[in-house]
Amino acid sequence: MLRSTRVITPEGTRAATVAVAAGRITAVLAYDAEVPPGARLEDFGDDVLLPGLVDTHVHVNDPGRTEWEGFWTATRAAAAGGITTLVDMPLNSLPPTTTVDHLRTKRDVARSKAHIDVGFWGGALPDNVKHLRPLHDAGVFGFKAFLSPSGVDEFPELDQEGLARSLAEIAAFDGLLIVHAEDPHHLAAAPQKGGRKYADFLASRPREAEDTAIAHLIAQAERLHARVHVLHLSSSDALPLIAEAKRAGVRITVETCPHYLTLTAEEVPDGASEFKCCPPIREAANQDLLWQALADGTIDCVVTDHSPSTADLKTDDFATAWGGISGLQLSLSAVWTEARGRGHDLEDVVRWMSTRTARLVGLDSRKGAIAVGRDADFAVLAPDETFTVDPAALQHRNRVTAYAGRTLSGVVKSTWLRGERVVADGEFGAPRGELLTRTP
Repeated sequence: MLRSTRVITPEGTRAATVAVAAGRITAVLAYDAEVPPGARLEDFGDDVLLPGLVDTHVHVNDPGRTEWEGFWTATRAAAAGGITTLVDMPLNSLPPTTTVDHLRTKRDVARSKAHIDVGFWGGALPDNVKHLRPLHDAGVFGFKAFLSPSGVDEFPELDQEGLARSLAEIAAFDGLLIVHAEDPHHLAAAPQKGGRKYADFLASRPREAEDTAIAHLIAQAERLHARVHVLHLSSSDALPLIAEAKRAGVRITVETCPHYLTLTAEEVPDGASEFKCCPPIREAANQDLLWQALADGTIDCVVTDHSPSTADLKTDDFATAWGGISGLQLSLSAVWTEARGRGHDLEDVVRWMSTRTARLVGLDSRKGAIAVGRDADFAVLAPDETFTVDPAALQHRNRVTAYAGRTLSGVVKSTWLRGERVVADGEFGAPRGELLTRTP
């Protein structure tokens, strides 16, 4: 049994005792509920008990580029940050998850290394349409596609004809296509100066590239009545288009990321490519509109897009540096720090980072809420405690972080998976994560 004066449930935050048996929540009881003989009680006092976070956008890179990250380090970092489930992206590993055989390879590598539960996305490439249904049947949660170059040769982008072909196949079995939406023609037309200046890099990835790609995706989804999801939205200019598509019944969902919600272009130092990601971190005024869209539901959820690399690839030239931000361990604290300053509460954060992400991948019967029948996955958070980000304290394999030196609110005291403690005060137990598959 787990007890706190602040337990976040679907009905609100209240003092409660949560009963657990066989890895599931069996009851949410009154705070002073009697503890049965032989039962163990963990009392967290005034620390907040919240459902473990579900991060549906993580690049683990294992196997093949394990020196960038790996299931052992990624899942430890996630657990340290209160994340109990992640879904691994199909690219940056070798092989990419684009066939059933490749999926089997990925699962074999992850099985003994996962400290938390792990699921997998498949990939949609120009030449693998015939593999999409078998991957769906094998349990992937959906399919990732790029509309502009991905940055790795083994995962080419879809042109508009390829998008239509893949989306038609995925719609035939009511699957989900998740899309990196930047239009290659706008990117090609943008100035490409290179060098150390962040302003030059920002100009090379204009908002119009996102806006145009999202417009094309909406049109295809509407035509095929297909389910689509926009990855890592950074352009606030696309929000009216998305809102109108939702009102019109287009089956579209949208995510954004902690770095777009907490970092701004104005504060990025020249040469500091730890801040480089694609699409890029934009201006403070743009960030304000992303927060408004989260509040009104135009943006559905917040995920990390954890995309690490070795430190040597983070050069001081924004044109050639690897684009990706490592955020697994810090995402909850980063979002909570900014959210509370904007008048949001932890219930909002749980909705964006656990409830809706679980729903996105069809895990909402098991994950995303402290409710009877759900997996007993929890994070224990001291929301008012602060810490200063020290890269040396991170569990990521490569400890390059855009948050270095920032003071964040919200210290994760412990993380629990199916009623068992995964990590507490920096001490980890043995890996106990399961490999998840899509529920038919």
